[in-house]
Amino acid sequence: HLLFPNQLQRDLEEVKELLAKATRKRLRDVLMTEKHKLELEIKNQPPPKPKDAAEEEKSSLGGYTVKINNYGWDQSDKFIKIYISLNGVQKLPAENVQVNFTERSFDLLVKNLNGKNYTMTFNNLLKPISVEGSSRKIKTDMVLVMCRKKREEKWECLTQVEKESKEKEKAAYDTSDPSEGLMNLLKKMYAEGDDEMKRTINKAWVESREKQSKGDIPMDI
Repeated sequence: HLLFPNQLQRDLEEVKELLAKATRKRLRDVLMTEKHKLELEIKNQPPPKPKDAAEEEKSSLGGYTVKINNYGWDQSDKFIKIYISLNGVQKLPAENVQVNFTERSFDLLVKNLNGKNYTMTFNNLLKPISVEGSSRKIKTDMVLVMCRKKREEKWECLTQVEKESKEKEKAAYDTSDPSEGLMNLLKKMYAEGDDEMKRTINKAWVESREKQSKGDIPMDI
C-alpha cells in the first residue's frame, strides 16, 4: 500500500528512536533493515508537484464533460471531412485538441474549453481510413477532422450503422405491391407524427374509405 511521504518520515523517525534505545543485536538488526527500507521508500517517492502545475492539470482534466452530437460532413475523392462547431476553440493550446484514429473509427477530445471538456466518438466507419494520412485542423470556432480514405471512392454515409438503417427503411417501402408500400409509409408517418399529423392521416383515411365505398377509388389503399 502507498503511504504519504510525511507518514513514511514519521515511521522513520520512530524507528531511529527505537534503534537508539535497543540493546539486543537481533532487535537492532530488524530495526536497521526497516530503517533502510523506509529510507529507500522515501527516496523513491515522486517529488510533490508545484501548486500551480497541480492546479493547471486539475483544471485541464477536471470539469464537466459534454458529448458532441452535432456536426456536419462533406467528402472529396481523398478525404471524409467532419466539421464540429466549438466556440473559441482556436484560443486553446493545440495539445488540448486531440484526435485518435483507427482504421474504422476516430474519437475527439477537446480539453478545458470554457471550463468544460468535449468528446465525440465515431465507431464502425463505413469504409477503412488511413491512420497516418488522417489529421485534424483547428479553425475559428471549429474543429475539422480529416479522415483519409484508403480507397478513393464515394461514401454514401459515414457509418455502417447508418447504411444498415437506410437499407432497412428502403426495404420497408420497396415492395412489389405499391399499395402495401404506401400503407407502410402512412403507418410510419402516423407513428412518428404529432397530433396534427395523426388527425390529418385519420381524415385522409376516412375520406379514402368513403370514396372507395362509393366506387370512386378502385384500388384499396
